[in-house]
Amino acid sequence: MAETKPERTVFQSMSHKHVVGLGPQATAYEAACLMTGGNTTSVLITEPPCSLVGIVTERDLMTRVVAKAKDPQTTRLAEIMTPNPLCVPPEKPVSEAVLIMLERGFRHLPVMGPGDKLLGVFSARDALPREIDSALTLAEFREQVNDALG
Repeated sequence: MAETKPERTVFQSMSHKHVVGLGPQATAYEAACLMTGGNTTSVLITEPPCSLVGIVTERDLMTRVVAKAKDPQTTRLAEIMTPNPLCVPPEKPVSEAVLIMLERGFRHLPVMGPGDKLLGVFSARDALPREIDSALTLAEFREQVNDALG
C-alpha cells in the first residue's frame, strides 16, 4: 500500500509566491500586460498602503471587457474587478480551498498571511499537479488489478 503524504497547503502549492497587483484606476490593458509578462492568471487590486480591494482574472478580462466590446485601454479595473474577494490563510489545506472554489464558482483565492499581508493567489491550476499524480497512481493500480484478474 502506498504511503500517504501529508496534504499540501495552499501556500506550498502556489506556483507564484509573490503579489501581482495594480490599483483600481489602472486599465484592463495594463492588467493584461502585467499578467502576460508575469505568466499569471490574475491581478490583485490594492489601495495604499496595501489594502486588498478586489481581484481581476483572465476570465474577467474575457467576459467583462472583450465580450462586451469595451476598450481595454480606457476600462478601469474598478469597473470590472470582483470586489472584496474571499481570502484564505496560507496554511489552508488544498482540498478545503478547492472545495471553496467549487462551491462558490471561483478559480482564484487570494492568500492572506498574518497581519493582513498579501502573499499571492492560489489558483485552481495550483491544485492540479499532486492530484493528477494521485489519479495516475490510482489508474495504474486499477490496471494492475485488472491484469491480475485476467
